[in-house]
Amino acid sequence: MNITVENLAPCKKLLRIELDSKAVDDAFASTTKDFQKQASLPGFRPGKAPAHLVIKKYEQDITDEVKRKLIGESYRKALDEKKIDVLGYPDIEEIQFGRGQVLQFAATIETAPEFQLPEYKGLPIKREGKSVTDEDVVRAIEMLREQQVKFETVARELRNGDIAVVNYSGTCDGKPITELAPTARGLTEQKGFWIETNSNSFIPGFVEQLLGAKAGDQRTVTVDFPADFVTKEVAGHKGVYAVEVVEVKEKVLPALDDAFAKSFGAESVEKIREGVRRDLENELKYKQSRDSRAQLVKGLLGAINFDLPEGAVAAETRNVVYNLVQENAKRGISRESIEKEKDAIYSAAAA
Repeated sequence: MNITVENLAPCKKLLRIELDSKAVDDAFASTTKDFQKQASLPGFRPGKAPAHLVIKKYEQDITDEVKRKLIGESYRKALDEKKIDVLGYPDIEEIQFGRGQVLQFAATIETAPEFQLPEYKGLPIKREGKSVTDEDVVRAIEMLREQQVKFETVARELRNGDIAVVNYSGTCDGKPITELAPTARGLTEQKGFWIETNSNSFIPGFVEQLLGAKAGDQRTVTVDFPADFVTKEVAGHKGVYAVEVVEVKEKVLPALDDAFAKSFGAESVEKIREGVRRDLENELKYKQSRDSRAQLVKGLLGAINFDLPEGAVAAETRNVVYNLVQENAKRGISRESIEKEKDAIYSAAAA
């Protein structure tokens, strides 16, 4: 087998591979025998048909199989012999192939970038001098308790930390919000809506005006929609809501006892504390190791310069574009708007 390698560009090569005619004919003979064993022709028992009749009927199939096998095997052997690290799939161009002929084909390939690894010993990295504290353990256990929280209806005024179950309807500039933003039905009216009093997950300033209310109370709530509010049609405007408090619910956390510990597979409160501390320490070690590795990689990348394969860059650009389009779609941006910004998205992805 004769192999020549031509450098077309950084990370791009052209392999020219030539296989002598004897190897081609041997492959045709071997493949013909394989077909002959399986062939079923009229007047002959399976596997007993003469070779020339098998060739006559299955000539194209035999040729395709020989070509596939020879090109594939020759290509892999060429890479091994020349010690080439290929990225992706080759672009194969057949030059010459047939019975009694030398097989000639070319393969355009992209290769991994070649560079000299700089000295990495002694590269400075910063490691956060942090350890797991008792307070960290307490916070983590509180998060576990939050997973088993219950909400009990109480006959008292709404306080910080409670859940308000409300019915509401809202207007903006004296009009139902859906007239300004037809898709914002949930912003206009809801029944049985749960709002946590110590959260800003709804409209800023809304829930604070309900503190002190009891079930059955009705209040008028005035809000200023932030300039960056998700519903652009009302951003920067004032809103007025008629709110009825349906229920006041109190968050009840489970007792920190052995029964709670056993619900997480620990024998006792002390054992769950030990397990949580161990998990936090493992998480901290992993984070510190990841950060150190990231700093090391950044330092190495800053010390070397090399070209990247065009195909790899194009594939990564496509992935980034896809992610940007998906993010914009989730934010409610229409397909038409995304299409108009196509060039800007591609530019951002390729940066």
